[in-house]
Amino acid sequence: MAMGFHESEVIALLQKVFATTDSSIRVGIGDDAAVVATGPESVLTSDMAVQDVHFKLEWSSAFDIGRKITAANIADVLSMCARCQYLTAAVTLTGSETLQWIENLAHGMKHEAALAGAHIVGGDIARGEQIVISMTAIGNTVKPILRNGATVGDDIFISSLTGWSAAGLALLSDEISINSSASDKALSEFSAPTLDYDIDFSSATSMADVSDSILIQAGQIASASGVAMSFEPELCTSSQEFVELSALADEVKVDVFQWIFAGGEDHVLLATGRNLPGIKIGSVTAGSGVLGIDKKMAPVSWSHF
Repeated sequence: MAMGFHESEVIALLQKVFATTDSSIRVGIGDDAAVVATGPESVLTSDMAVQDVHFKLEWSSAFDIGRKITAANIADVLSMCARCQYLTAAVTLTGSETLQWIENLAHGMKHEAALAGAHIVGGDIARGEQIVISMTAIGNTVKPILRNGATVGDDIFISSLTGWSAAGLALLSDEISINSSASDKALSEFSAPTLDYDIDFSSATSMADVSDSILIQAGQIASASGVAMSFEPELCTSSQEFVELSALADEVKVDVFQWIFAGGEDHVLLATGRNLPGIKIGSVTAGSGVLGIDKKMAPVSWSHF
């Protein structure tokens, strides 16, 4: 099938969408590579989204898909206590997309990048059998926060309540239609998660982005720090969001804590420390692994291999 557009048209479109006068960008889209100014310690990360694995065209608009992949990359930078500055995006297209769809995808990326104060400065396009979006984020920090800093006596916090994306996935997968503000939020958070840009976790001792689930990310922190992550699920009930999410879970006949602790793709920040903002959900204790959560819970995510 012949493509309905030329590569030069797409590049010209993207140059227009991502145009900026930011002086830190010496060279942007249009040359062989971008030239940018970075901070004292650079933080780099890459993430990939594959059609029908990470997103479905029948579930999400091009704008939301652009937001979602961008948010996933920025969240990894935020979890290192860094500020995202620049992103590049490499996109494989099938050739059946319209220029309008591509433009909407680009605007979704730009929208999320702008929320973080970041700029998209380059990338690549190619043709393939399905849409694949690979993005790289570059940020800077004075002192990165890693997974290996949790110490006994710390408390465990999340920047906001998890479980919304898992709820949205359940509604879509099981074709459940519920007319409520909670279901609308769940579907919205699944399509394009809301990152907690304003949370200040700079005094945290360890941190991770909840992309797979609290269960998995907490296990990673516990292993890296040589401690146990001890959770108290009832602490989540103090959040106003819990009332909404719990009511939605009751309608779907799901244990709300399955969504909260085993659900992924919220991109909420999980941190350990003392007197942090957000929602306290447990404490760091001597030992190993994850404690206080029903062992029968299984993460609502997948292993690629």
